[in-house]
Amino acid sequence: MTAPSAASSRNAERLRGALGLVFGELVRAGSRFVDDPQIRERYPEYLVMCHTVIRASVPLMEAARANARELAPGDPVAAELVDYLTEHIEEERDHDEWLLRDLEAIGVPRSEVLPRPPSPTVAAAVGAQYYWSLHFHPSAILGWIALLEGYAPAPAMIDRLAERTGYPPEAFRTLRLHAELDVAHGDELFALVDRLALSEEQASVIGVNAMTSVHYLARALDEVTATPAAAPSRRSDR
Repeated sequence: MTAPSAASSRNAERLRGALGLVFGELVRAGSRFVDDPQIRERYPEYLVMCHTVIRASVPLMEAARANARELAPGDPVAAELVDYLTEHIEEERDHDEWLLRDLEAIGVPRSEVLPRPPSPTVAAAVGAQYYWSLHFHPSAILGWIALLEGYAPAPAMIDRLAERTGYPPEAFRTLRLHAELDVAHGDELFALVDRLALSEEQASVIGVNAMTSVHYLARALDEVTATPAAAPSRRSDR
């Protein structure tokens, strides 16, 4: 690794700028999803896709933390990551269970959700995090976390989904909780990125990871929109 970037105090700004270059792709995919004429039938598929992403969060952070602990004695960035990831793992624990409960609220049992494999796109997105974190440096995972938590779902978008799908409030608990929690979590993440003495390579990889992850998640969302919609009779009413 090289010495810390001379712009280390601006690394959060740099990361936000990188995300800003590509974030429109995810925004457009979100608009296509929300405006889909079959949104009521597609919303359960969206929750299933989110579950395949979120159920990997804690194991992924645990793997990154384990590598950070190994590196910590001679690596101040890794040492500080251990503390951050330890706290964040507990903050994110059981969020996959929240999604299963939301799905159950609209008539989709967990016995139907859990056996389903994730899409190759989700597997690639999550798998990339393991590669970056284990074979480059655990700081790379911060690009993934920045995307997932630095850009909370907008309450207006959640309200529109609720109105268009006709599902009960219980179907939107996870989205609404993340809209509330992720504001603080995002602030913590970007403050950490500025605080860490990142090398130029580390700062660059965090940005590249974040940008690539935008592409993966936009594609995963478009795959939900393209999935043949299930019959409305399977889903519970208000």
